[in-house]
Amino acid sequence: MIVKLYEKQLESKKEFDLILITDQVREAVADSGVKDGLCAVITQHTTTGIMVNEGLPDVEKDIEILLEKLVPHDDPYVHTRMLPSYGTCSGNSPGHLKSLLAGNHCLFPVIDGKLVLGHAQDIYFAEFDGLLRRKYYIHIMGE
Repeated sequence: MIVKLYEKQLESKKEFDLILITDQVREAVADSGVKDGLCAVITQHTTTGIMVNEGLPDVEKDIEILLEKLVPHDDPYVHTRMLPSYGTCSGNSPGHLKSLLAGNHCLFPVIDGKLVLGHAQDIYFAEFDGLLRRKYYIHIMGE
Protein backbone atom coordinates (compact mmCIF):
# COMPACT_ATOMS: atom_id res chain seq x y z
CA MET A 1 0.00 0.00 0.00
CA ILE A 2 1.31 3.44 -0.99
CA VAL A 3 0.08 6.52 0.88
CA LYS A 4 1.22 10.00 -0.18
CA LEU A 5 0.15 13.37 1.21
CA TYR A 6 0.87 16.58 -0.67
CA GLU A 7 0.32 19.96 0.97
CA LYS A 8 -0.30 22.74 -1.55
CA GLN A 9 -0.53 26.50 -1.09
CA LEU A 10 -2.18 29.15 -3.20
CA GLU A 11 -3.26 32.76 -2.91
CA SER A 12 -6.74 33.88 -3.76
CA LYS A 13 -6.96 37.08 -5.80
CA LYS A 14 -10.48 38.19 -4.78
CA GLU A 15 -13.19 37.50 -2.23
CA PHE A 16 -14.95 34.95 -4.47
CA ASP A 17 -12.35 33.07 -6.46
CA LEU A 18 -12.63 29.75 -8.27
CA ILE A 19 -9.08 28.52 -8.81
CA LEU A 20 -8.47 25.58 -11.14
CA ILE A 21 -6.23 22.98 -9.48
CA THR A 22 -6.80 20.03 -11.84
CA ASP A 23 -3.22 20.07 -13.18
CA GLN A 24 -1.71 20.13 -9.67
CA VAL A 25 -3.82 17.11 -8.68
CA ARG A 26 -2.85 15.21 -11.85
CA GLU A 27 0.83 15.96 -11.18
CA ALA A 28 0.56 14.67 -7.60
CA VAL A 29 -1.09 11.44 -8.79
CA ALA A 30 1.67 10.92 -11.37
CA ASP A 31 4.36 11.62 -8.75
CA SER A 32 2.80 9.34 -6.12
CA GLY A 33 3.55 6.04 -7.83
CA VAL A 34 0.00 4.83 -7.12
CA LYS A 35 -1.33 2.78 -10.03
CA ASP A 36 -4.79 1.92 -8.68
CA GLY A 37 -6.43 3.63 -5.72
CA LEU A 38 -8.10 6.83 -4.58
CA CYS A 39 -7.21 10.49 -4.55
CA ALA A 40 -8.80 12.87 -2.03
CA VAL A 41 -8.54 16.65 -2.40
CA ILE A 42 -9.31 18.44 0.87
CA THR A 43 -9.31 22.09 1.89
CA GLN A 44 -7.93 23.15 5.27
CA HIS A 45 -10.25 26.15 5.72
CA THR A 46 -13.87 26.69 6.79
CA THR A 47 -14.55 29.48 4.28
CA THR A 48 -13.29 27.60 1.21
CA GLY A 49 -14.40 24.54 -0.72
CA ILE A 50 -13.32 21.93 -3.21
CA MET A 51 -15.65 21.68 -6.20
CA VAL A 52 -15.88 19.77 -9.46
CA ASN A 53 -17.43 21.35 -12.52
CA GLU A 54 -16.76 22.29 -16.10
CA GLY A 55 -13.84 24.73 -16.29
CA LEU A 56 -15.49 27.52 -18.26
CA PRO A 57 -15.65 31.21 -17.28
CA ASP A 58 -19.41 31.42 -17.90
CA VAL A 59 -20.05 28.37 -15.68
CA GLU A 60 -17.84 29.94 -13.00
CA LYS A 61 -19.87 33.17 -13.19
CA ASP A 62 -23.15 31.23 -12.96
CA ILE A 63 -21.86 29.46 -9.82
CA GLU A 64 -20.93 32.81 -8.28
CA ILE A 65 -24.34 34.33 -9.11
CA LEU A 66 -26.23 31.33 -7.68
CA LEU A 67 -24.22 31.25 -4.44
CA GLU A 68 -24.71 35.00 -3.97
CA LYS A 69 -28.49 34.55 -4.39
CA LEU A 70 -28.52 31.70 -1.88
CA VAL A 71 -26.15 33.39 0.60
CA PRO A 72 -26.27 37.19 0.11
CA HIS A 73 -23.68 39.43 1.75
CA ASP A 74 -26.22 41.75 3.33
CA ASP A 75 -28.29 39.32 5.42
CA PRO A 76 -28.26 39.96 9.19
CA TYR A 77 -25.96 37.06 10.13
CA VAL A 78 -25.48 36.10 13.78
CA HIS A 79 -21.74 35.52 13.20
CA THR A 80 -21.19 39.27 12.67
CA ARG A 81 -19.83 40.10 16.12
CA MET A 82 -16.60 40.58 18.05
CA LEU A 83 -14.57 37.40 18.44
CA PRO A 84 -12.29 37.73 21.49
CA SER A 85 -10.35 34.62 20.47
CA TYR A 86 -9.33 36.32 17.19
CA GLY A 87 -9.25 39.91 18.48
CA THR A 88 -11.32 41.11 15.52
CA CYS A 89 -14.88 41.36 14.29
CA SER A 90 -16.20 38.47 12.25
CA GLY A 91 -17.97 39.29 9.04
CA ASN A 92 -17.46 36.16 7.03
CA SER A 93 -20.68 34.23 7.63
CA PRO A 94 -21.40 34.16 3.88
CA GLY A 95 -18.03 32.43 3.35
CA HIS A 96 -18.83 29.78 5.95
CA LEU A 97 -22.26 29.10 4.45
CA LYS A 98 -21.00 28.97 0.86
CA SER A 99 -18.30 26.55 2.01
CA LEU A 100 -20.99 24.37 3.54
CA LEU A 101 -22.79 24.26 0.17
CA ALA A 102 -19.62 23.57 -1.83
CA GLY A 103 -18.19 20.92 0.47
CA ASN A 104 -14.64 20.65 1.75
CA HIS A 105 -13.37 17.71 -0.33
CA CYS A 106 -13.76 15.56 -3.42
CA LEU A 107 -12.71 11.96 -4.00
CA PHE A 108 -11.50 10.52 -7.32
CA PRO A 109 -10.43 7.11 -8.60
CA VAL A 110 -6.88 6.50 -9.76
CA ILE A 111 -6.64 3.85 -12.47
CA ASP A 112 -3.46 2.84 -14.31
CA GLY A 113 -1.61 5.69 -12.58
CA LYS A 114 -3.97 8.38 -13.85
CA LEU A 115 -6.57 10.57 -12.17
CA VAL A 116 -10.03 9.64 -13.47
CA LEU A 117 -12.27 12.60 -14.27
CA GLY A 118 -15.26 12.94 -16.56
CA HIS A 119 -14.77 14.47 -20.02
CA ALA A 120 -15.61 18.06 -18.94
CA GLN A 121 -14.71 17.85 -15.25
CA ASP A 122 -12.19 20.14 -13.61
CA ILE A 123 -11.25 20.53 -9.94
CA TYR A 124 -11.58 23.92 -8.27
CA PHE A 125 -10.33 25.36 -5.03
CA ALA A 126 -13.23 27.69 -4.15
CA GLU A 127 -12.44 30.81 -2.12
CA PHE A 128 -15.37 32.51 -0.37
CA ASP A 129 -13.55 34.89 2.02
CA GLY A 130 -10.65 35.96 -0.10
CA LEU A 131 -7.44 37.69 -0.68
CA LEU A 132 -5.77 35.12 1.52
CA ARG A 133 -2.99 32.54 1.43
CA ARG A 134 -4.63 29.10 1.61
CA LYS A 135 -3.71 25.42 1.92
CA TYR A 136 -5.22 22.25 0.56
CA TYR A 137 -4.18 18.62 0.63
CA ILE A 138 -3.95 15.94 -2.03
CA HIS A 139 -4.03 12.54 -0.32
CA ILE A 140 -3.40 9.55 -2.57
CA MET A 141 -3.73 5.93 -1.44
CA GLY A 142 -3.46 2.70 -3.36
CA GLU A 143 -1.16 0.16 -4.92
